[in-house]
Amino acid sequence: MPDAEPPVPEDVLTSAKDRLEEEEISLADNEEILHALSELTPVYENDRSYFVLGNYDREPIRRLNLVVDRLNRRQDAYAFRMVDIRGEWDNSIQKFCLIADIVTYLVGVAEKEPSDFLVEQGLLVGTTEYFSKSHVLKREYEDAEHPFGWMQDGVFELFDRNGRLYRWQTEADLVDVTEELP
Repeated sequence: MPDAEPPVPEDVLTSAKDRLEEEEISLADNEEILHALSELTPVYENDRSYFVLGNYDREPIRRLNLVVDRLNRRQDAYAFRMVDIRGEWDNSIQKFCLIADIVTYLVGVAEKEPSDFLVEQGLLVGTTEYFSKSHVLKREYEDAEHPFGWMQDGVFELFDRNGRLYRWQTEADLVDVTEELP
């Protein structure tokens, strides 16, 4: 008999239900979501959890993995990326919201490369709950004054005003700013 999946706390399910319209999700999709959430048992077993967002291209994902690794070295902490949660999700926004609801912190690693976490940045600043637990590690570039564009600069400005924007240029800097996270 296979091991039973750990139960998902009722408050998580309630919050998730608030974000999902019933007519937009099938029974099979719901089962897939519950299975994926059950993979997040370490979130409940540790004092702090970090959902790390960013670019999944070859070089930037190395830096995401570096951040995840540094955070996972902390006692009673669990860090992970969205791709670490298995499942075939038709709607990545639903997946993001369900995971973001249950973690302690959301950490974005911002680089100017394509495939950044642009949609999620909008959700981070557009939702009070997400914004209050978000931190952004922004890469600085010597050769460009505004490499991200005016819209992202506005997002970064909000995080900076709230003391949750961390600037880095090199991987060594990235390790240092990661250590500054709560």
